Amino acid sequence: MSSTELPGVRSTVAPPSSAGAVRLADGEQLRTAVLPGLELAVRVRPPQRADLPPALFVHGLGGSSQNWSALMAQLADTVDGEAVDLPGFGWSPPPADRDYSVTAFARAVIRHLDAAGRGPVHLFGNSLGGAVSTRVAAVRPDLVRTLTLVSPALPELRVQRATVPTALLALPGVAALFSRMTQALSAEQRTRGVTELCYGDPSRVTPEGFRNAVEEMERRMALPYFWDVMTRTSRGIVDAYTLGGQHGLWRQAQRVLAPSLLVYGGRDQLVSYRMAHKAAAAFRGSRLLCLPEAGHVAMMEYPEVVAAAFTELLRDTGAGAADRDTEDGRG
Repeated sequence: MSSTELPGVRSTVAPPSSAGAVRLADGEQLRTAVLPGLELAVRVRPPQRADLPPALFVHGLGGSSQNWSALMAQLADTVDGEAVDLPGFGWSPPPADRDYSVTAFARAVIRHLDAAGRGPVHLFGNSLGGAVSTRVAAVRPDLVRTLTLVSPALPELRVQRATVPTALLALPGVAALFSRMTQALSAEQRTRGVTELCYGDPSRVTPEGFRNAVEEMERRMALPYFWDVMTRTSRGIVDAYTLGGQHGLWRQAQRVLAPSLLVYGGRDQLVSYRMAHKAAAAFRGSRLLCLPEAGHVAMMEYPEVVAAAFTELLRDTGAGAADRDTEDGRG
């Protein structure tokens, strides 16, 4: 249920404040979507053609839109891609209501799509973003053309040992304790720990990418709301895991109508590899891509493989052609 910043991108735009710099891959732009009580930073890769169908990418806990840069580049000639920074993450400020539940994040995604008029989109989600995207696809099927989930954070009876700190973070007072216990750790040490947790093979991270991730870690740790966001989001994930009935994430997975691609990593320390077949059974007619060497962020480790699987999904289901036909019809 955690994520890290994408290695291998460079700083091209200075942010409004002096705290760090926005890192954009070649061809990317960062814009701000302003809605009542909500402000979202959106990473945009302008489409190579005017007829490309829209896509939206949603990151995991502790991550940002930057986590999707590699996959967006791979799909630059396939979709018109946008990646959102969830409220309180990346360059998005906290929401006015300080609600960091899975439902609130799903509501933010829905509000953004409704305001932008981009739906239906090819929706991608990783980890927490996978849970958020599942909820969006279940409650607003009109907004989702296809659903691609990378290590989605769906409830497990036997949780991974590495997820215990995230669950503990949801308890009152634990965030302050974690902060005191880890205050001696440098940004480099923290970044190395996150990389080892999220990557199946941490050596795939380039030296430049690691330096960039350390800088981003320093920026985020300096934010006055960092621990509050992490605490409340962790609590929101735990709450979502305990919901039953129609609001349960597994029940909502069964309600998803869009063609779905599920991606799981064999070395994932945060979402169990054994959940892959349960997920494939829950999402009707879904496709399953298992990558034995991948960790929690397969779209960052193996973007070309994930892109190929998504392109195959479009080809075999006709979803890409349907998007273009719909846009042509609107015109």
